[in-house]
Amino acid sequence: MLQLPRRRVRRHVVPLIAASVALSALTACGSEAEPAAPGGSAAASAPAEKVTLTVALFADFHFAPLYEEFKKTHPNVTITERRSQFNDHHNNLVTQLATGAGAADIVAIEEGFINTFREVPDKFHNLADYGLSSRQPEYLDWKWQRGLASDGKTLIGLGTDVGGLAMCYRPDLLKKAGLPSQRDEVSALWPTWDAYVETGKKFVAAGVKGAAFTDGPGEHFRAMVEQAPVGLYDDQNNLVVATNPDVKKAFDMGVSIIQNKLSGNLPAFTPEWTTGIAKGTFATMVCPAWKTGVIKDQKPGEGTWDIAAVPGGGGNQGGTHLAAPKQGKHPKEAAELINFLTGKDSQLALWKDASALPSLPALYDDPAVSTFVNPYFGDAPIGKIFTDAARALKPQHAGPKNGDVLLAINNALTRVEQNNQPPAEAWTQALADAEKVK
Repeated sequence: MLQLPRRRVRRHVVPLIAASVALSALTACGSEAEPAAPGGSAAASAPAEKVTLTVALFADFHFAPLYEEFKKTHPNVTITERRSQFNDHHNNLVTQLATGAGAADIVAIEEGFINTFREVPDKFHNLADYGLSSRQPEYLDWKWQRGLASDGKTLIGLGTDVGGLAMCYRPDLLKKAGLPSQRDEVSALWPTWDAYVETGKKFVAAGVKGAAFTDGPGEHFRAMVEQAPVGLYDDQNNLVVATNPDVKKAFDMGVSIIQNKLSGNLPAFTPEWTTGIAKGTFATMVCPAWKTGVIKDQKPGEGTWDIAAVPGGGGNQGGTHLAAPKQGKHPKEAAELINFLTGKDSQLALWKDASALPSLPALYDDPAVSTFVNPYFGDAPIGKIFTDAARALKPQHAGPKNGDVLLAINNALTRVEQNNQPPAEAWTQALADAEKVK
């Protein structure tokens, strides 16, 4: 439930870089507000005090029913939600933290950008001060670690979901192209990304009217990079985009998708993309668990989409943490809401409602997760598909500006797709842009 997270839209790198620079400058100066101490003024507030909490998200997280449950035990709390598009959301948060104004009480931070905010623990309430460090044994270890600030002490966020990878596809469009449409047969079409591109060429050659093979190259690039042992950074936080052959290989695969006319030029989460999900203007897309909820939200019709294996053998894309910026005046209540929204019952409810794969591995053995079959996706056994992917995941180290670097490379692919730059020049500029934000 993003890049890169969703949850993704067309990238505009310059404003985000500028805001990141401003935030980095402020990091050295510290924050005007003192860190919240356990049992501070919010903890001592009278039970009857009216409290309003604002929650800032970059998509519909399907939290509305959970808010109502929370208010049953917190009748004095009013919850308001504001949403903005993925890129704008993270860009705005960087600016809000840098300027000290405008941040919500609770903010969602997608996996691709969490490391940017781990560098500024003084900008967030330490959730450990409100007892939430007790939740550590419940979590996938790598997911918990990403919610800790780089100082290893400040708990800035609790994880909601993880993005175990699959490939969603339209059986009807594959049939029209004369390709297999049954789940196992489709998975066998593309054990590798090269095989995926070759399948796409066959789809294009079949001339299916009004449909591209896939939405666009950006999510495919990210998936391929995140399947590699090392991604954009090494484990010492050195940027290795220029020297890691797996990154260039993924970029070239994205270029191949463009040059072979497999792409519909529909960046994720644009209005045209969501319309395409419903109308069938593309046949396949990289599909982390949370994206199945996005598909269902567009109401394309039961059985319209199905789910197969992703090329390259699993992986993770996206997932989110909830954090409480220091600007919030009610940290106790914010921490309690974060705790509730990420608790076992809530994560299970979100799995059932929106296919948000839990961050709590104990739930993977719950039949409600492990044996869940989704009739909306042709009775796909999504519980097994996504929990197997999550269990097999070997988390990749992400650097402090992982999201910004991904953004720079996605911008390069966009320039190629829009015929604004040849691939070699786009790659050279992507390297230069990545160095600016590293």
